[in-house]
Amino acid sequence: MSLGRWLAAAGLVVLTGTAVAVYTMGPASGDGPAREAATPVEAPAGVAAGRTPPPVDAPSGVAATPSPTVAADPLLSGKRRITMVRVGAFESGLALLDGGRLAEVDDDRGRQVFVPTPVGSGQFLVKAYHGGGTGQPVCWQVRNPGDTRPLHVRGAVCRADDPAQRFEITAVADGGPREYLISNRWAYLRNSARSGLIMEELGDAPPASSFRFTDTGPAPRR
Repeated sequence: MSLGRWLAAAGLVVLTGTAVAVYTMGPASGDGPAREAATPVEAPAGVAAGRTPPPVDAPSGVAATPSPTVAADPLLSGKRRITMVRVGAFESGLALLDGGRLAEVDDDRGRQVFVPTPVGSGQFLVKAYHGGGTGQPVCWQVRNPGDTRPLHVRGAVCRADDPAQRFEITAVADGGPREYLISNRWAYLRNSARSGLIMEELGDAPPASSFRFTDTGPAPRR
């Protein structure tokens, strides 16, 4: 064999070996598709192959699902008649006195049956009836006596478009069953040792009086 042919054959062997070495080396990370692992990777303990692991528990104090919406009290539907007692007033109940103002009584005077009737925007007419829900209703209305005396509630012909007759009735946070605050244009119904039941703007002070509603049957059909 001539020297030229021997050198050519030797070079071919060297090139072939280099190619084999390059082929058997896996591609560098990011330079191409990864090779399959030589041995299977075991799933974590307690997790079956092909299944999604269970969700991690929510941190303490975080609800896993939204709380259900509290249903509206049927006593505020306009379809039930109620009595009202100021919390802490013992046996005295609210009554709209004939020809007079809203007061607390411990007898059967006045109109002591009420029907809170929705008029939109979260507001209510408070219709007042005689016992058992008889007769034509009259409605609560905030009155300003125009002197140094406080605002108070008196009876009037029902008018849903009168702002002085549109009351807000709000459940007391952490209060008892069917315990409500009653307000009209930032003034709250509360008891005054000097003036009885009044409407008072409280500013940043918490309302001083709340009222418990008791269901007494279906509202009159009128």
